Amino acid sequence: MDFPLDHQKICQIDTRRLLFLMTTIASFILLVQFLSIPYGNVLQSLFASGKVPSIGKSDQSVAEFFPNSEVIFAVVPFNNSISSNSSVPHVLVKNIDESVLGEFTDQVDEGKVPYRNSEVNVNFELENEFSPVEADESSRTDSIRVKASEPGRISQAGHVPFDNVQKEGNALTLERNRIEYNDSIPFTPALSPVAPLTNLTLQRKVDANLTSSVISGTSNLSSLGEQEADTPSKDKKLQTKRTVQVTSKNKSAVSTHSIERGSLDMPSKPVMSLSEMNLLLQKNRASSRSMIPRWSSVRDQEILSAKLQIENPPIIKTDRELYAPLFWNISMFKRSYELMERTLKVYTYREGARPVFHQPETKGIYASEGWFMKQMEGNKKFSVKDPRKAHLFYFPFSARRLEQFLYVPNSHNHKNLIEHLKKYLDLISAKYPFWNRTGGADHFLVGCHDWTPTETKRYMSSCIRALCNADVNEGFTLGKDASLPETYVRLAKDPLRDLGGKAPSKRQILAFFAGSMHGYLRPILLQYWENKDPDMKIYSHMGHGKTDKGIYVQHMKNSKYCICAKGFEVNSPRVVEAIFYECVPVIISDNFVPPFFEVLNWETFAVFIPEKDIPNLKNILLSIPEEKYQKLQMRVKKVQQHFLWHTKPVKYDIFHMILHSIWYNRVFQINPR
Repeated sequence: MDFPLDHQKICQIDTRRLLFLMTTIASFILLVQFLSIPYGNVLQSLFASGKVPSIGKSDQSVAEFFPNSEVIFAVVPFNNSISSNSSVPHVLVKNIDESVLGEFTDQVDEGKVPYRNSEVNVNFELENEFSPVEADESSRTDSIRVKASEPGRISQAGHVPFDNVQKEGNALTLERNRIEYNDSIPFTPALSPVAPLTNLTLQRKVDANLTSSVISGTSNLSSLGEQEADTPSKDKKLQTKRTVQVTSKNKSAVSTHSIERGSLDMPSKPVMSLSEMNLLLQKNRASSRSMIPRWSSVRDQEILSAKLQIENPPIIKTDRELYAPLFWNISMFKRSYELMERTLKVYTYREGARPVFHQPETKGIYASEGWFMKQMEGNKKFSVKDPRKAHLFYFPFSARRLEQFLYVPNSHNHKNLIEHLKKYLDLISAKYPFWNRTGGADHFLVGCHDWTPTETKRYMSSCIRALCNADVNEGFTLGKDASLPETYVRLAKDPLRDLGGKAPSKRQILAFFAGSMHGYLRPILLQYWENKDPDMKIYSHMGHGKTDKGIYVQHMKNSKYCICAKGFEVNSPRVVEAIFYECVPVIISDNFVPPFFEVLNWETFAVFIPEKDIPNLKNILLSIPEEKYQKLQMRVKKVQQHFLWHTKPVKYDIFHMILHSIWYNRVFQINPR
């Protein structure tokens, strides 16, 4: 039986079905967008004209703050203290005009961009072009770093080098399946353009109930310690870096005892102690990774015979020329050194065009590679003209000259430098059989420039690399590679000028440092200690005049402890400088393998302080008893002979110690056929 239908009910049913269908479609579209395109695009699909509401009352478009910029949003969880329903956006701004920043700052001050219960840090500083962007892997704070191609502007190619961010055209896609809640997004190394020598840090601190901000600026000042004015390549390492950080207000405070990893732009990274490095060294020796030679050689048998004698040396407790407490095992070192003098023969390849090859630079902070090349090529004791008689083969190239003459300014690319070395290696391996016999295990290079590890990593990593940039976390292989002392030679004709310092009782300064604000660590050092304590002479610069140079040297000679804080890389010429002026080195550089580590026990004459303990620097130094300080200082004087350049090499001097490190590593890495 048919009943008449109520038209009103029919409409209600159809409306409900239509709403359900539309809701399903909308949910599906949002889900697809969420999984396949950047989070910012999801938000922009919800809000017209790219206006995304900030936390607070304002819904003002970011495009209004940065009218000439491309803005990409990424909403990610980044702090333990932020609840699961929090959605504080990270903002990546491309092509930002410097003049706009002031406007943005003003609007923050006026309360137009409130950030509730958060602290926002916006940093503008200069960074090494080819050094890896520091990673903050354990911190719960994300940072977005963007590179610039010209002053005050970020290039169209600027990108965020996250491990889990990939570039697709002009968009950035977050690989959501690799992001876990409360995990930070680490940075990966990236090549970045060169920017002018300016360094400005803007720090905006926003109170939970107030929207005002405090802005502080710090100029980038150069130092006498490394003489950056005389070394433009150090300046080329600087580039504009922009960092936007949003952290929980409660987590932003720095501990009074140590700096938390991730705070104050300190990257999170595994830290290896000296004892752990020593264990790794022994492990690598026990399991040699060098290639088994393709055919046997009399030279290999001579090295194997030397190895047996070094492992079973005559026991020495005291020595007229050496101070036993400085060494891990003076008996092994003494025997190894004697066998090196008696046995070792080195063939230096004659191929290679000047100035990259065979034209050493003997002045400045990269002088180590130049002095070694000069003294190796002119050496009659160790050098042979017949390569068949050689135990080791030397590539006489200068990493400093390579950068000086082949790097294309503003190219932001050093591929041509790497290719230049590859062509050279191809020439050598085609002309001689020695590289192919061992896979390069009996070849070595000496490079002090910061780029050397990167330039040689791809094609020359199998050979022994003597590197100033000896970072155990950045490809430096303990037991194979050798840590090269970075020495700042002021006068090539007289490398020993001004040697020595005052007696311990006459040193009036507790601790001294002066240097440019390179890297993340030095600004932290100055933040805590510059002009804070009369006993701590910590400066950002000391000028460039002759009088200022004399003041710097006198400070080194008059200080008990000389602070050797890392710059862009782990190495610093201040380490050897401190020894030169008989000042106890205080090394603040995590994962730095100190020179001649395979034989010298550095903790007997130097102080190592973890980077996170900078706030406690003075307390740590004052906790060292006077008796122990005097013993440290005496040992600095004893070890000094191993860090001095002479116009003609002298037994146990720095030339012989570098060569011994290379020899020693070859002895313990050789694989018999």
